Amino acid sequence: MPEPTTVADLALEVRSKNAGPFWVTMEVFLRDTTGYAVVADPSFLNETVVARLYGVDADTVRMYRIAALNVVKISFPRPVPQGSPRDRDIHAGQHHVPLALLRLPGCRDRTFYPI
Repeated sequence: MPEPTTVADLALEVRSKNAGPFWVTMEVFLRDTTGYAVVADPSFLNETVVARLYGVDADTVRMYRIAALNVVKISFPRPVPQGSPRDRDIHAGQHHVPLALLRLPGCRDRTFYPI
């Protein structure tokens, strides 16, 4: 198996979903405690990183690290209300992709993939 390079490589699943008309929630379900330790580390993944990935204010990002489940949950306000004319993803089902593609610490290319 190749060396993991992205958050998705350490995860069983990375998903996003609608959390009401004004919020998006994303969840990263890590395979094990080793992967959880990497992704949940605030020096790697924090509100500022999420804000940069999604073009939102870092003060509005909410992060929940649930060690007992090896899960990191992230919520932030939708850029436009759900179902409004400018809403490109009414179910927020594709918002997880930049997070899943985020390069792990130590990888040479620390590219962020903005939406």
